[in-house]
Amino acid sequence: MARRRRDPKAEALRRSGCLHPHPEKVTDEAFASGDFFDARDLLQVKYEMLRRVRVDGHTVSASAASFGLSRPSFYQAQMAYEQGGLAALLPEKPGPRRAHKLSEEVVEALGEALSEEPSLGPVRLVGLVEERFGISVHPRSVERALARQEKKRRR
Repeated sequence: MARRRRDPKAEALRRSGCLHPHPEKVTDEAFASGDFFDARDLLQVKYEMLRRVRVDGHTVSASAASFGLSRPSFYQAQMAYEQGGLAALLPEKPGPRRAHKLSEEVVEALGEALSEEPSLGPVRLVGLVEERFGISVHPRSVERALARQEKKRRR
């Protein structure tokens, strides 16, 4: 069985979230040669799509189609670029933005429980959270939340 060769650029693009999901749909002439432009690079594709409309006068529909993206994707990219420049075209980090289960109320209750009984470990605190709030959390999440609370208190 032949082994696939690893492509370091594709791996780097994947890690940064910039790997175009459908590079085969990019039909723009600049990307056809493959010398400088890379249809796999979503950041480059979005920027060139915006440039084609703004500088070259292409229509939004034609530009979006030739870059393998939708019109709504064009408008989202345009708004992001106008508000934050090239860096705003980079994808945002996926996942929750904050500790959504361990709210301030829950962390305060954990702090109070620890002040009453300092020997409580993360596993017992997880049980307390489940019993009191009906929330299932990991012991490491409890440790991190308490460390953040302690860090805030020191400031």
